[in-house]
Amino acid sequence: MEEIKKIVEVLEAGGIILYPTDTVWGIGCDATNAEAVQKIYALKNREDSKSMLLLTDSMAKVQAYVQEIPDVAWDLVDCADKPLTIIYPQGKNIATNLLAQDGSIGIRITNEPFSKRLCERFKKPIVSTSANISGEPTPAFFAEISDKIKNGVDYVVQAKQNETEKKQPSSIIKFEKNGTFVLIRR
Repeated sequence: MEEIKKIVEVLEAGGIILYPTDTVWGIGCDATNAEAVQKIYALKNREDSKSMLLLTDSMAKVQAYVQEIPDVAWDLVDCADKPLTIIYPQGKNIATNLLAQDGSIGIRITNEPFSKRLCERFKKPIVSTSANISGEPTPAFFAEISDKIKNGVDYVVQAKQNETEKKQPSSIIKFEKNGTFVLIRR
């Protein structure tokens, strides 16, 4: 797909994108580029102490960005019947301004065809944060995204702009360093 090639070029150049994900429309960038991550914090008027999650296309890639994957995490991903974000205790090989204050990082594996192809082609995780100004409601679909967000990114993905199906946010599970986990959002 020609559009994905263009998006990858924007990401590789440190740009930020507005794109459809397996949940809501997201603002994204190369998760290994701290300057690009900072652009997203600035656009969203979001404190950089509030971490953002990463989107990737496989558990194999997750291994490169976290210190350790608890065995049960593999099972949780395999059994998930809706998008699942897992917060791992210690991230690595990503922009440090993506890590939470405790060093943790949230990662979601997408199965939605467009964002999955994008992650496969980019070969690195992509930041995925809701397409809204911090504190404002999360837009349910593209038409609800503010002009400030649309005009503040380097590239707006053309795919799926006409969809009006409201998608559900992901479930969130957080693993602690001792291996226990807590369900944050069902």
